[in-house]
Amino acid sequence: MVVDELDAKIVRFFTDSPRASVLEASRVLKVARATVQSRLDRMAERGVVAPWVPQPDPAGFGYPVVAFCSLTINQDLGHDAVVEALAAIPELIEVHTVSGSSDLMVRVVGKSNSDLQRVLDKLIATKTVLRSSSVIVLNTHFQGRTLPLLEAAAKENAG
Repeated sequence: MVVDELDAKIVRFFTDSPRASVLEASRVLKVARATVQSRLDRMAERGVVAPWVPQPDPAGFGYPVVAFCSLTINQDLGHDAVVEALAAIPELIEVHTVSGSSDLMVRVVGKSNSDLQRVLDKLIATKTVLRSSSVIVLNTHFQGRTLPLLEAAAKENAG
């Protein structure tokens, strides 16, 4: 499903104000109440958001491939600088500092296996990651940070 900037604004509004009404959203976003409701219904029907709680699903808007990557980072930069650099990659939806042989565990999405390689190349290109090791997810049981990816997809569709 193609999402646009209004879809992203609606999801952002309900993410920031989950108990708000559709009428309140229409007032704040300056669009008709019926438009907000129909957009929410359409996104829920097509799997972009879960019913009742707008939670973007990357597979629903073009990113079906999920992988977990263990990353070894440049320790001299510190975790804050590394996380800041990684946060600029919208396909990166979770980052966790972990114990063990790697420093970070990240969850990334791609449009295909080859697109996943592009995302992994972007991780390395930050110069904050020294090494990565990846496994592809076969089934997802819950989701993390997806709103920035939805907003990026909406901007991409607008351009």
